[in-house]
Amino acid sequence: MDVMLKRFVRANRIPVVHSPLIPPLPKLGRRESGEALNAFERTENARVGFAMLKLGDERITLTEHVVNKGRPIPADSQSYDHWFQHIAIVVRDMDKAYEQLRQHKVKHVSTSPQTLPAWNKGAAGIEAFYFRDPENHVLEIIFFPPGKGDPKWQHAGTKPESDLPLFLGIDHTAIVVSDTDKSLAFYRDLLGLRVAGESENYGVEQEHLNQVFGARLHITGLRAEHGPGIEFLEYITPPGGRELPADAKSNDLIFWDTHLAVDDVANLLAKLHEGGAAFVSKPSSARSQIVRDPDGHAMQLDAVSADSTASAQR
Repeated sequence: MDVMLKRFVRANRIPVVHSPLIPPLPKLGRRESGEALNAFERTENARVGFAMLKLGDERITLTEHVVNKGRPIPADSQSYDHWFQHIAIVVRDMDKAYEQLRQHKVKHVSTSPQTLPAWNKGAAGIEAFYFRDPENHVLEIIFFPPGKGDPKWQHAGTKPESDLPLFLGIDHTAIVVSDTDKSLAFYRDLLGLRVAGESENYGVEQEHLNQVFGARLHITGLRAEHGPGIEFLEYITPPGGRELPADAKSNDLIFWDTHLAVDDVANLLAKLHEGGAAFVSKPSSARSQIVRDPDGHAMQLDAVSADSTASAQR
């Protein structure tokens, strides 16, 4: 974790914070351990360190299992494997952002920043670049031209450049899915997210972005009332994306979880149990649980009041 903080957080002046949206399960702190954490993450003798980071209005948490460390991300992991996930960090200037990443010697996934072609009406002009962090998690930087993306990123462009950071915030997390319809049944029909847009992306730019020859993707963007979105990446071609290993655990570096603030978590958990959803957490708390989607991606469902959600958005 110290390497992560030094190379990416401090270099880009991202502050370490605590979030009012995350309930105390486990309680926020530099180190956590005990039965509550073991039940929450379904681990044994867990001792965890973490740092919560803020970029714009969004937050991520870096988690390190100090003991009982899990397995590294497979060295041959590909962008079309079903465990693939990234977060998309919005930048105000792609050239400057890429140059800063180059100065910090990040590991490329994309060959270079790619501009999506004009024929792709839903994504034309969007610039994007994939790279890896020191633990081999994939991140994306993305630039939205006028008329594309969440309006908040366009409003940011109306401010003087001197008043804006280079890295503006997190727009979405993208996950590979094997079947869009099955994933919609989970995220839209059970969790209540709405479909915000769809596109089919292919061509040489997409191949260079994902570093996958012959890449052709059905992309579906979903949004909740507030916060970053979730984007499905269903690979039409090539075939052969590997499933999440059946024995994957929460202390493996392949593990990501996306937080969803829920105002009636008990009712939602009941629906998920009734629907046969796979849970990471043991059924010991009604305030926060980790559940897996049809492809094994983890979602952390956090019980929050409407008042605290509204406060956190201001």
